[in-house]
Amino acid sequence: MSNITFTMIKPDAFANGHSGAILDKIIKAGFRIVALKLTSLSKEKAGAFYAVHQGRPFYDELVEFMSSGPIIAAILEKSNAVEDFRKLIGATDPAKADAGTIRKLFAENVGRNAIHGSDSDENAQIEGGFFFSSLERY
Repeated sequence: MSNITFTMIKPDAFANGHSGAILDKIIKAGFRIVALKLTSLSKEKAGAFYAVHQGRPFYDELVEFMSSGPIIAAILEKSNAVEDFRKLIGATDPAKADAGTIRKLFAENVGRNAIHGSDSDENAQIEGGFFFSSLERY
C-alpha cells in the first residue's frame, strides 16, 4: 500500500470557482499536498493521460473536455491515500455519490465530475509521474 495518490481538479470545477473549496476539503481530510500545479492539457497530453480508455465510447469526449480549460494537478500524501481519497471524492456519478463528498457537492454530472482520483497505488505513481518530476515534490 502506498501513501500517495494523484488528483486533478477538472476544468468544470476550476471554471466554476470550486478549486479553493475542493483543496480545503482535501486538506481538512488529512491529506498533505506533496506537489501542486495549475496547468492545462493539450488534446495530445489529455489523450496520453487517458490512453487506458482509448477505444471506449467516451474517450474522445473525455479528451476534449480535459483539454477545454485549466486544471489543478496534485500529489497527495496520507496513510491509505488511494482508498481514503476515493471515499472523499465519491462515486463517478454525482447522483450516486454520498452526501458531503466532493463530487456530490461540486460535480455537474458523470462527464463533468469535478475531480479525478487515482484508482490504485500503481496508477497513483504513474499519474503523479506524468505531471511532476522528483524536483517538484516536497
